[in-house]
Amino acid sequence: MVARYVVSPRGGRRAYRDITSALRAAEARGRAALIEIAPGHYEEALTVRGEVRLAAAEGPGSVLVSRPRGAVLDAFGTVSVHGLTLAGRDAGVDIVGCHTGSLTLDRTEVRAHDGAAVHARPYTSVTLRDSVVLYGRTVFTGSVGLIERCRFTDAADNAVAAIEGARVTVRGSRIEGSRLHGLRVCDAHAEIAGCEVTGTGQAAVVADTRGELAVVDCAISATHAEGIMFIEQSRGSVDRTRVTDALHGIVTKSGAGPVVRGSVFADCRDTGINVHDAGLGTFEHCQVLGARNVAVFSTKGGAPEVRDCRVSGGNVGIAVTDDGRGRFTRVVVEDLTGTALRVWNGSEGVFREALVERCTLGLDTKGDGGTTADLSDVRFRDFETAVTALGQSRVTLRDVTAERGAVGFGVGEEARVAVHDSTVTAVSVGGAVAFGKGRFFARNLTVNGSEGTGLTGSESGYLDVADSEFTDCASAGAVFADQSAGRLVDCAVNGPEGTPAVLDNGRAELVSLRTSLAVVRKTVRTVEQTPTVVNHYTGPVITGPVTHSQFSWNNDNVVQQQTEGDDSQP
Repeated sequence: MVARYVVSPRGGRRAYRDITSALRAAEARGRAALIEIAPGHYEEALTVRGEVRLAAAEGPGSVLVSRPRGAVLDAFGTVSVHGLTLAGRDAGVDIVGCHTGSLTLDRTEVRAHDGAAVHARPYTSVTLRDSVVLYGRTVFTGSVGLIERCRFTDAADNAVAAIEGARVTVRGSRIEGSRLHGLRVCDAHAEIAGCEVTGTGQAAVVADTRGELAVVDCAISATHAEGIMFIEQSRGSVDRTRVTDALHGIVTKSGAGPVVRGSVFADCRDTGINVHDAGLGTFEHCQVLGARNVAVFSTKGGAPEVRDCRVSGGNVGIAVTDDGRGRFTRVVVEDLTGTALRVWNGSEGVFREALVERCTLGLDTKGDGGTTADLSDVRFRDFETAVTALGQSRVTLRDVTAERGAVGFGVGEEARVAVHDSTVTAVSVGGAVAFGKGRFFARNLTVNGSEGTGLTGSESGYLDVADSEFTDCASAGAVFADQSAGRLVDCAVNGPEGTPAVLDNGRAELVSLRTSLAVVRKTVRTVEQTPTVVNHYTGPVITGPVTHSQFSWNNDNVVQQQTEGDDSQP
């Protein structure tokens, strides 16, 4: 049977005036004990041994146990506390500590103004249920923890920490105002489910140093840094969780690779999903809404796998930069003020079955020759430019549709774009444009209803197009201007009478062109310049290309002539 002890500061028949006296009596008898405590303020340090239940006789909040220095409660055995308020101010100790066995805090309030509120030491088990922890942290070190329907407020560092192999479950609780993290998992395992975490100074929920973290059905808001963070080879999952008003919705880095499903990252002040420094991660059926900078960001060796996700509102949709990688399948990107898909600076982006609507730029690439974008079954609608490739970047498009915009596909500087089985319709400027030294290759390309041209080459751009069709292009099916060049092989140009099929500067090769429209060859007027003359009396030795030059040898007198005309003439 359980022995019953009564504690009252006023004394009375068979009552103890302090809790410590009742504990000593219970320990001396060596039996399970119930200690009922009358309302009052008890300035004591409680050391509880054996099987003991401490309960406030008149309910939660009626009993305060405190000390200005040292621990307030040390548990050894099977201990439960019901309805007490335990308060301490010593930064160097644990206000409540479980040293051996198990400890349950039920409808209990713990105040730790300067130190740890609750500490579950190795090989112990601690349960907090319907309780409140103010100011201090709750730490599980190599122990087992269960937290249900609790509130953690204004922790000076981490509200809850699981470390050194601990296993902790947090359910239906609220964590608010932590100076550092709401929940930190380090070389341990934790699950947080159905919880609210708000107002943290650093990442609201974080796993590091090979920690394992599961986040389920949580709401995270108003954090000064990351909503959720996985680092240092940590693992875990995030399911059906919403992060609102964080600097970054979720961050993975340094080898960490969670699986994130069915979650929403809304109104993030910088990025929604941020994968960098060799971070990994799989993201499925997620939404990023209104990210102020970039919705999905992979950089510095990051390599996410993103499937069936939606990006809506904000600035940039998906950005893969600075040696990042990423594979994106069945994503929807819509209503952005900037670029939907971006691949820059030595990065690699693969996009499959994507839909991009109402974004200023569809895809933009820029960087060295290691910068690549591979798109297959992608739809661009309502844009200024669907695809822009610059620098030395390389873009491959297969089964890509661009509809309703200014320019379909553009390539410039020294970039390269290869297009297969794709369509551009209802553009105001052109279907495809090559400028600078850009190179554009297309097979089975269709351009319909351009208010400008189907193809345009300018500056020193190069266009190599075969088995393609250009219909109802108001200015011309194809235009080769400036020093641009290229070839059309087995192509068709259709349109109203009087529209030229091709405006040719003499540098285009037209092979098996099918059209009833005129091919207009324009004489390109070159800039007058002093020609280069090489006098070599035994014969020329030329080690590189030479243009606009005249040569003579074995002559005593040389007469120079420079004519203007078609550049195609020798």
